[in-house]
Amino acid sequence: MADATVSATIRDVARRAGVSVATVSRVLNHSGQVRDDTRARVESAAAELRYTPNSTARSLITRRTATFGVVLPDLFGEFFSEVIRGMDPLARSRGYHLLLSSSHDDHCEIEFALAAMRGRVDGLVVMSPHVGVRSLAACLPPELPVVLLNCDAAGADYPAIGIDNHAGALAMVRHLVSLGHTRIGMIRGGQDNFDARERRRGYHAALDEAGLPGADGRWEAPGDFTEAGGWDAALRLARLPEPPTAVFCANDSMAVGAMSALRGQGLRVPEDVAVAGFDDIPMARYLSPPLTSVHVDVHRLGARAVEMLCDALADPRAPPRQELVPTRLVIRRSCGAGETVQEPRFPVPA
Repeated sequence: MADATVSATIRDVARRAGVSVATVSRVLNHSGQVRDDTRARVESAAAELRYTPNSTARSLITRRTATFGVVLPDLFGEFFSEVIRGMDPLARSRGYHLLLSSSHDDHCEIEFALAAMRGRVDGLVVMSPHVGVRSLAACLPPELPVVLLNCDAAGADYPAIGIDNHAGALAMVRHLVSLGHTRIGMIRGGQDNFDARERRRGYHAALDEAGLPGADGRWEAPGDFTEAGGWDAALRLARLPEPPTAVFCANDSMAVGAMSALRGQGLRVPEDVAVAGFDDIPMARYLSPPLTSVHVDVHRLGARAVEMLCDALADPRAPPRQELVPTRLVIRRSCGAGETVQEPRFPVPA
């Protein structure tokens, strides 16, 4: 009899159930026909012995690892944690675990992460908005299904999903125009970042549509998607001879830094300067004042990437689909307009 304190083997389970090793394998792998009473004996024996299948041995037989690789620019911050939260439960429901790595938007780091995952994963989700698709394709393993997330996927021969950045930015700047602002500034994201370029393109499209100045970049400041970057950029805009009366930040983290910097300059939000962001991270509703933002269902973005990867595994010959997740405006007090979103209201303790 096998000692339960020692890792049981498949042979121990077979002896306990009085069946062959092949029968145990069929039961535990849900493959082949097995009588109900035999299946019950095997499952009972495996439970009694606390048997855990050897995943390495199984992967050698099935050529599957039951693991998806995920390469993100970073693993820190609300946006990335929401992406992972969207991926993880769906992956587990399909029988997969996630192997995560961060690239820090460095091409060499991406190559290293992808090389380290080779042979360990059944498919990849890669988010690399700073690296062009041609450069990225050169280091993607050809034998694995790949889904691109928030990349410039134009002309790419891979399934891809991203955010409708242009439409979201266009709608937000139109909203600021509707509030009467004619000097609308923008805190940009990284110059080489695809999301940042698309959001800036939407900003310019809205200014051109309204016939407003700003196409020359006079009210733009560089940012890097961090709170510190938003702080520095807001100070630069506030110190202009003719500063903007509204600032559209290319993401919410920069909006957080911008609002703090403006307060430090004695400026009130929204009375002196309206501020708006992009992404609608969970923190946005709890700022003071609550932040107007472009809402992105980041949780759904991550889940859909996993769905597309499962589809690619199931049908490798299917033509690659490229999808955009739609956005919507969430109007809160930071832009000076009345709120048009219902936030959760928590009971006040008696």
